[in-house]
Formats: sequence, structure tokens, C-alpha cells
Amino acid sequence: MGILNVTPDSFSDGGRYTDVAAALRHARAMVAAGADLIDVGGESTRPNSTRISADEEWARICTIVESLATDGVIVSVDTLHASTAREAARVGAAIINDVSGGRWDPEMNAAVAESGCAYVVQHYRALPGMPGEHFDYGDDLVGTLIERVGSQVHDAIDAGVTADKIVVDPGLGFSLTGDQCWQILRELPRFLQGGYPVLVGASRKRFVKALDGDVDANSADIAAYCAAAGAWAVRVHDVAATVAAITRKETDVD
Repeated sequence: MGILNVTPDSFSDGGRYTDVAAALRHARAMVAAGADLIDVGGESTRPNSTRISADEEWARICTIVESLATDGVIVSVDTLHASTAREAARVGAAIINDVSGGRWDPEMNAAVAESGCAYVVQHYRALPGMPGEHFDYGDDLVGTLIERVGSQVHDAIDAGVTADKIVVDPGLGFSLTGDQCWQILRELPRFLQGGYPVLVGASRKRFVKALDGDVDANSADIAAYCAAAGAWAVRVHDVAATVAAITRKETDVD
């Protein structure tokens, strides 16, 4: 899953793809490099980021989403807003990726159900825009996250989303310390046993930047580990590096 941030303030590449033509060129380059789908976001969800209206978000991404979908690209839309989800589905988006897992906008679960899109339900303890607080998850971090995501999934299904449309995301970097992120990665098979496909997004997160070496190379190696473990998709900035890392890992296994 290639990341396309159409934002001025994302933590990694904010401002680079606010121009529609530049955004489309980058998205198509990621597809050419091996991305199976593109995740388009018009609002930053980094800690302390400024919230924008759903109308402003949709204005940033509408042409991009429709153009890519028309090209036959599988488009995911990263949004907290139910109205954006509805509009995205109307112009051809296939996936709605809500980092709050339906907790920010009370209409989101119903909007996704009506759309028929696949739905990425991410664990997130603090709401987007709040400070990057860390929380005590008890003695079993991964078990607690699985339980919390399970509750979010239950609410989505109650709203009419069918189970076969749901993907879960442990939310690396959201309300989690670096040590907690590494623990989640070590115990990733526990998420995979939950019965739902798992999306993992470690690319350029703070805990990866803390490592020695190139952040994109390290992000790619983590993505390759997750792919080998059975993740449904890995959300990445550098598609070419990730494809190369996955290929190397597959070759090593063979």
C-alpha cells in the first residue's frame, strides 16, 4: 500500500504532493514500482496536528481519488470523516482507512456499511489531533489491543459492515511508545490469528527513525518481516525499497 499524503503538514512528506499533477505522478510512480493499492490522505493525523473540515479535506483529494480510480488503481482513502468516505466511495474508492477505527465520527461505520467499501479499523487510544500521549495497557499489551480493536470491529458490524470487508490495524506509533511498537511487531502473529486481515504501517514512524541507518531501508525491512509473517498489506512511503526488501526475504526463505 503506497502512501500518498496530499497535506501540507504530514510528519514525513507534508507539502510535497499538494499539487494535483504532482500527486498523480507520484501515485502512478508507486504503482509502477509495485504498489498494489494507493492510500490517499488529505488530513494529517500526527499528534498536535490541526484538524480541518471534511469539505477542505475532500477538496484536496477529490480529483486525485477519482482520477486514480478511473485509471483502475485500487484506492484507499485515509479519513476520519464520514462525508469524505461517502464521496470517495461515490467516485470509485475501494477502501476506507479510518485511523480512529470509527471513534472520531459517529456516522463513519454506517457510511462505510452503505458504501460497500472495505474498511480498515485501526486501534487508537487518543483521538487524532490530541497530544501524542502514551497509555498503560496493562500486563498484556497485545491482548489489550486485540480486545479494544475487537470492540471497534463489533461496532462496525453492528452498523452493517460485513465481516468480510474488515481489515484491522494495530496502529503503530499512535498512543504507543517505541518499545510498545516493537513488542507489537514481535507478537504480530497474535493479531493474525484474530480472523481478520491485518494492515501494518511502520514506515517512517518515530520508533523507526530512532534506529541507526537509513529510515526507508529500515522501514522496508520491517515491512518485509510483516509481509513474511502474513500481513494483508504494509503501508509504506518507499514502494521500490519495500518491494526489493520483500523479494530479498522471499529469496532467503526459498
